[in-house]
Amino acid sequence: MFERLIPLIGTTNLEKIKNTKILLVGVGGVGGFTLEALVRTGFLNITIIDGDIIEESNLNRQIITNQENIGNLKVEEAINRYTSINKVNIKAIDVMLTKDNFKEYINEYYDYIIDACDDLTIKVELVRYARKNNVKIISALGTGKKLNSAYLEITTLAKTENDPLARKFRSMIRQANLDLNIPVVFSKEASINTNNVIGSAIFVPAVAGIYLANYVFLDILKPQDNS
Repeated sequence: MFERLIPLIGTTNLEKIKNTKILLVGVGGVGGFTLEALVRTGFLNITIIDGDIIEESNLNRQIITNQENIGNLKVEEAINRYTSINKVNIKAIDVMLTKDNFKEYINEYYDYIIDACDDLTIKVELVRYARKNNVKIISALGTGKKLNSAYLEITTLAKTENDPLARKFRSMIRQANLDLNIPVVFSKEASINTNNVIGSAIFVPAVAGIYLANYVFLDILKPQDNS
């Protein structure tokens, strides 16, 4: 299925991608598109964690959802969708991560951690785990209350602006005595006032999810410094 991809990256890089171990936390609006991109570019070894079910309100932006699977577990629907595309080895963990159960479910080595969740405490714990175990990590920041995907970019947490979630994340990372040199996908677009409702359309979360996967993909393709 990769006859169109191999001319771009070569068989050696495709083998690297196939052997890379990914942990993806969250398969909703952002993480679902991340998983879509990973599977369609050859990643085979992916652990996904999400304890949520599909709701009708997810239909406008989450790629794994449809009218027929409302009420089903997101991780199960993710397995159904992506094993029908490629022979991917998806380990699905149906749980809402907390600080108390974190070590029970995240206790092995991954080459990359992709943080597509919206729980700030878990975001901090993922960074802590990545730093302790020398694992590469990238995090998604706020995509709600935004409409224009052109404002998305990949930078570090230290350089984010105009994002309330990033502001809180930076503060918690400092309190945890961790550095702010964390790759993130974030949007500079000013939040649209939707009062107490976190309004969302497909454009920003979808592109943010693609950016997360693309970051990992391109990082693998970079020449390795063996000096």
